[in-house]
Amino acid sequence: MKILILGQSDDLHAAHIYEALSQCGATVNYLDTRLFPTQIKMLWQPDIEVGYLTLPGDICLNLQEIKSVFWRSLGEVYVPDLQDPYQQKLAWVDTMSLLRSLIQLCPARWINSWQSYQFHKEKPRQLTLAKQLGIPIPLTLIGNDSQKISELARTRKKFIFKPVYGGAITELVTPAHLERERLDQVLRISPVTIQEYIPGTNIRTYVIGDAVYSAEIRSPFLDFREDTEAQIIPLETPLSVAQQSKAIARGFMMEWTAIDWRLKPTGEYIFLEANPSPMFIHFENQTGYPITQKIIHLLTQF
Repeated sequence: MKILILGQSDDLHAAHIYEALSQCGATVNYLDTRLFPTQIKMLWQPDIEVGYLTLPGDICLNLQEIKSVFWRSLGEVYVPDLQDPYQQKLAWVDTMSLLRSLIQLCPARWINSWQSYQFHKEKPRQLTLAKQLGIPIPLTLIGNDSQKISELARTRKKFIFKPVYGGAITELVTPAHLERERLDQVLRISPVTIQEYIPGTNIRTYVIGDAVYSAEIRSPFLDFREDTEAQIIPLETPLSVAQQSKAIARGFMMEWTAIDWRLKPTGEYIFLEANPSPMFIHFENQTGYPITQKIIHLLTQF
């Protein structure tokens, strides 16, 4: 059984899955895209729909032989520096075109797929689809119209702001942020997401195939990712939330995901986001949930 891990050997979660798969008897290799095209060879013949991948160490794989791929991270390709910027750009575009094509043409079971990762980059669509699935979301405005953003921000006592795509820490909107000149200057650089602050508790739900596991993340921080001492407390997932979680995974084209919610004092779960490649080792260690086992099952059962 040949399985790939899209990611790097020095990534804790990639290495963890590599070890677990190896113990199951699978033949596992890393596909570290940072080594393409300098150390990795890719080949595709469209007329007969056959492709090959040659990894460091002269490990040659027919794409048809690869049974599954665990998508941990898609690193930047490495094109050597060229004196001509135009040729440099062409080389990068050609390299990315082949890489993107082979990711989508490889018939392996992807955990998760290219489509799910592209969708994850479009957070406005993600929130919209969650709403269309009947799942409550916060009052949200995404854009760079300073007047509309100012008007909305003054309709609630508390709003938070964060990037449209994600990555940066969530912060509370302050009067200083809404100063017209400052806001105009910021929004000429990039749009922003502002969202009503939801009082309550942080809940994370993992969906792995048909399995659903939830826990409260107890932290005084606005963004619990900043809190290295946050408590993770196992929580029984209400049936309705489990059903919503599975609907999110299906709708977002993900076979496994971590979903972040805010649980209001009224008991209502408010959807925030769903991650197609979440970290899980600390969560698993704290809760005892068999997340690794479930991921390995997805990767090895056909």
